Amino acid sequence: MAASSSFERAQRLPGNFAWIAVAVDAALFVLGMAAQLLPFSPHGEQMRGVYAQPGVWVPLLSRAVTVWLLAATLAWCHARKALDERGAARIAQLRGPGSRFGAVFLAAMVVNMLALTPLFYQAQLLFMPGGPLHERVGTYGLRPVMAVSMLVQSAIQMLVLVASVWLAARFALRGRGSGPAGSSPGAADGGAGAAPPRRAVALVAAATFVSLQVWTGHVASGWVDTSRDSDAVPLLLGWFAVPLLIWALAFWGGWLGAAPGPVHTRPFRAVAAAVSAFVLLQAVCAALALGGLLWIAGASFSGVSSGGRLAALAALMAAIYLVLLVLGMRTVTRRLYRRYL
Repeated sequence: MAASSSFERAQRLPGNFAWIAVAVDAALFVLGMAAQLLPFSPHGEQMRGVYAQPGVWVPLLSRAVTVWLLAATLAWCHARKALDERGAARIAQLRGPGSRFGAVFLAAMVVNMLALTPLFYQAQLLFMPGGPLHERVGTYGLRPVMAVSMLVQSAIQMLVLVASVWLAARFALRGRGSGPAGSSPGAADGGAGAAPPRRAVALVAAATFVSLQVWTGHVASGWVDTSRDSDAVPLLLGWFAVPLLIWALAFWGGWLGAAPGPVHTRPFRAVAAAVSAFVLLQAVCAALALGGLLWIAGASFSGVSSGGRLAALAALMAAIYLVLLVLGMRTVTRRLYRRYL
């Protein structure tokens, strides 16, 4: 009975890692917001007025959910990879892997919040009015500089998140259990607490893809004038409904690409498939959009109105993007898992 209980706990380890990562990130997010918005905090009333605007809190919440999703996905992948390689019997002999993962991940995120975040804020102040570099960038150069700053900051924050999850998982999963002689790697695939490999591949690929998509959207929003006076409904549709659609299509593509189902999950191949499909999709759609804009520009020189053509191009590109998303995910996933199917 004790052996069976340990085996079941080992099977649940990927899910536990994922929930621990979400809990740590969410707790720090709540604490950070409370420090800014509570009545006793400096400028609390002013900050509450700012965050009450849909143009502020909707993207902020979307960014937070994206971080939670990516952290949970990577944490799940590390634990599932360990189960596939070592087997549940050996993983069950690790002492407190969930507690160790949570402690290290919490420490890494606290360091990030207390060290990197203030550093980024101080760097942005250099270019703000009154800052030492404001005169050099000028009024018209402030937005591009801030957009580039946001891009660099977002990239560093993502790398820190990936490294933090890796470090926490490495510390939690270190050690070699001496499982029974009959135990073999890949035993994780048959347990009640483990997702079937094909579904796991599709879930990981879809979560990774939509995380990259929303992250890119937040970076791109720094280059455009996003009005804080926008209504909540369009913002919620743009930052939550559209990503849900993209997640569903990415899941479908990953599901088709992993058919009839790999023997083992090999989760980081699903991550690689999502990243590869995302990069290829952006490149192809950017080339198509550029070609369409050049065609419209050529037509406008001949006196033809370009307003309707731009709207038609935008609608066409959206449809092409969604179709290529499914096809790209299916093709890349199939290619990376071909020898395991």
